[in-house]
Amino acid sequence: MISEKIHSRKEFLLTLSLIAGGTLVPSGLLACAGKAKFRARLGLVTYLWAKDWDVPTIIKNCTETRILGVELREQHAHGVGPELSPGKRKEISKKFADSPVTLIGLGTNQQYDYPDPELLKASIARTKDWIRLSMDIGSSGVKVKPNQFHETVPKEKTIEQIGKALNELGKYALDNGQQIRLEVHGQATSQLPHIRAMMDYVDNRGTKVCWNSNPTDLEGQGLEYNFNLVKDLLGDTAHIHELTDPAYPFQKLLGLFSGIGYKGWMLLECSTDPADKVAALIEQRMLWENMTAKLK
Repeated sequence: MISEKIHSRKEFLLTLSLIAGGTLVPSGLLACAGKAKFRARLGLVTYLWAKDWDVPTIIKNCTETRILGVELREQHAHGVGPELSPGKRKEISKKFADSPVTLIGLGTNQQYDYPDPELLKASIARTKDWIRLSMDIGSSGVKVKPNQFHETVPKEKTIEQIGKALNELGKYALDNGQQIRLEVHGQATSQLPHIRAMMDYVDNRGTKVCWNSNPTDLEGQGLEYNFNLVKDLLGDTAHIHELTDPAYPFQKLLGLFSGIGYKGWMLLECSTDPADKVAALIEQRMLWENMTAKLK
């Protein structure tokens, strides 16, 4: 699918070259072909392959690799955080708007499992800071974590606490044209039945689930069962890891996303340490293209 943002002659020419090379196909041609194609797009999380890149480098390397969407994880070299001045926010927004790369969202470490009510209150307030930042710089959402359970607190109480926090934040996000993205994260909190239980407290469209491709996805009754628990709650982003990892059934996962007509971003969250990160990203994109070509 062609990027929805064409802001410059440079990007227009880039888009034409990608079409000519057969990498991207316009929706009109898809209709003519009479076949439904996989609609999700491949993007990047700055963890860990891009953690040392500033914003110009991120844009340059994403353009070169034709991975045209990015989630900026906090505490990385890009320096994008709530402390940015209004002027810097406009600068970041313009850099992405003038490029073929979509700034999809911001990845935070905010969590809502704290037994201490003051820490919980502070995290909710800090998340709202991130939401305002995301709005100011032109991205569409903020990723958060459920994180963990605590031995001194019943799991059901922590699930309820997280769910109610997500409900409050979802409403705030909607008011600001944003989305809260609950990353399927944590040693026990990443179990999909727990994620579903948290989301049962959310009564608005402002909070969604960010699939995270964890080993726990395969536990219990298996990948398809766990996917079905949250397939109606998935947001604009999902995380995948190195597609070369034989331990996770990525081909099957892509088929499940294809089956629900998912048209968001699937973001590479890579944790290995190749010497040439750009070459490694190109390899991942080629694997992605080969795997998605197999989907009907």
